[in-house]
Amino acid sequence: MATRNPAIQVEVVYALPERQIVRRLSLPPGTAVERAVNLSEINHLFPEIDLSRNKLGIFGKLVKPDRALQDGDRVEIYRPLILDPKDSRRKRARLQAKHRSPGPAQVAASDRESQSYE
Repeated sequence: MATRNPAIQVEVVYALPERQIVRRLSLPPGTAVERAVNLSEINHLFPEIDLSRNKLGIFGKLVKPDRALQDGDRVEIYRPLILDPKDSRRKRARLQAKHRSPGPAQVAASDRESQSYE
């Protein structure tokens, strides 16, 4: 008699700044990440989710849509980035540098530049 594989338990999550949704599913072992998202129907509740554009992950690590799930996995549907994090950090650093008062080394350097050696 063949033994039947028990179902695996997974969560599929999607978060917006003001709302998050978590769906718990019992699935056959080997179910793909994308299939779990479709079975959760989260992508039907949020029409902005486009699985050809939105990235998917498990516990914060990007995965391919065809990756097989394991018991206890949490599938995360990521929203597209509005701003590249590197660009955001650069912009903040420029603003902070603008608003900083010059330190002693900067003042001394600017004084030397303004001296005349005639």
